[in-house]
Amino acid sequence: MITQDSIEALKARLDIVDVVGSYVELRKAGANYKAPCPFHDEKTASFVVSPAKQIYHCFGCGAGGDSVKFVMEHEKLSYPEALEKLASSYNFTLHYSENKKSQFDTKVLDGINEWYKKLLFSHAASLSYLRDRGVGESSIERFGIGYAPDSQMTLNFLKSNFYNLKDAIDVGVIGGENGRYYARFIERITFPIHSANGSLVGFGGRTITGHQAKYVNSPETKLFNKSRLLYAYHHAKQSIHKKGEIIITEGYLDVVMLHQAGFENAVATLGTALTHDHLPLLRKGEPKVLMAYDGDKAGRAAALKAARLLSAASFSGGVILFEGGLDPADMVKNGSIEELNAMFKHPKSFIEFVIDETIALFNLSEPKEKERALAEVLGFLKTLSPLMQEEYKSYSASRLGISPSYVKLTNQTPNRPNVIQTDSHRDTQELSIIKSALERPFILDSLIDFLDRSVFTFHGAEFDLLLKNQLAHPSLVALSLDESIHAISDEEELKRELAHFLMKYYERELKKINFNPKYSFEEKAFYIRKFRDKITRLKRGELVSFS
Repeated sequence: MITQDSIEALKARLDIVDVVGSYVELRKAGANYKAPCPFHDEKTASFVVSPAKQIYHCFGCGAGGDSVKFVMEHEKLSYPEALEKLASSYNFTLHYSENKKSQFDTKVLDGINEWYKKLLFSHAASLSYLRDRGVGESSIERFGIGYAPDSQMTLNFLKSNFYNLKDAIDVGVIGGENGRYYARFIERITFPIHSANGSLVGFGGRTITGHQAKYVNSPETKLFNKSRLLYAYHHAKQSIHKKGEIIITEGYLDVVMLHQAGFENAVATLGTALTHDHLPLLRKGEPKVLMAYDGDKAGRAAALKAARLLSAASFSGGVILFEGGLDPADMVKNGSIEELNAMFKHPKSFIEFVIDETIALFNLSEPKEKERALAEVLGFLKTLSPLMQEEYKSYSASRLGISPSYVKLTNQTPNRPNVIQTDSHRDTQELSIIKSALERPFILDSLIDFLDRSVFTFHGAEFDLLLKNQLAHPSLVALSLDESIHAISDEEELKRELAHFLMKYYERELKKINFNPKYSFEEKAFYIRKFRDKITRLKRGELVSFS
């Protein structure tokens, strides 16, 4: 069992925006962040993350909690499994009672990586390849480039250093079947891959001995998901935030060489096209995104897919294609730094690139082909905001050689910032008082002297939850994140608000008693005197006190 002290220490290290933002594309909204909810189907952003309170809540489906709860729900993990996943991601060592260890030990990743790095300098062919590509020794050291030998040597290393083979399988270093084990990386130059916060999670490997696959990556594990990772992001993130710009390339060596040349905001996808799962990471800091891809058929197709994705998600930036068989690494080696700098300063915008590349797929001299091209362009434009649709109507018509009147788009209502939906039984004054006590717990003892559930017409249940200290209840979490409800921080203002609230309550009770036939004349007189006295005292400011 994981010790409670260890759990609390891990939670203190977690940042809710960082954790949720690695799964969901968050956008800043005042003091909080918002997104469409990942737990139910919706188009508007009703999912709110609060960095101040370190919680999330969906005003649509009611899901809510802290960082651990989010990982549990999103990954379908148990509480201990979620803690272990977060601990691995944050390079945090959990402690266990009864001498139990974590589900798997990630130390094997660090150990094998150090071994790979040492082996590189004794493997002449790998060093020769890297030097021929222009990679300097400082870059080899900074990026931790290594060399993986044959399978048996790897297995011998693990056994002789007493690493648990099951742990090695769990983190993707080796594979195993029917009691037989084999290394995942055989005779390859290795590139360690890290999470956004710098924890080692896997490897990429490039063959130098003619294996069928030029590049391979670690298999999917609880740590390694190539659709959410970007190579060298942990090295690049400071430069990305400083420059407000991120360069995405297709290969590890492109990144290494670009960093070597001073373009330290470069990263790479891991042998896969850019996916929707990459967007939360790209959204951090709202940088301009530059796609630096090869100009061959495969590179253009990948760039087109990425540009469609990024333009629909309203990213700014553009595409740079490298023609003539050269890539960024080649240009750095050739000393073409100024030319590279100029290319990065003048990318083709995502929208223009998609329109141009889409039209290029058709023979516009044929009317039917032109009609199909128009249909494809219209389909793309409809994924954009109404403003962008209007802006690019003329451009599309010009590229197609037709009148803008043929570019007919359905008017769309732009997505509005999320407005929390409320029902007809929502009383903002009641909620404001409850939220004030929720955010200032020290006044609660004073409040219960003159407030109870019966005083609240609509939100007595929420007040009961507050009294019972059930602060993690979805209703109270929702209230704490509801920016439309104002918490009263000034003590005098809160006294006035409470006095007004209680006066309305006693006035309602007076009417009920006056018109209720079950009370005798004497009972009515008693209650009327009692409530009138309270109202008089409230008006004089005598009843409400926090002393």
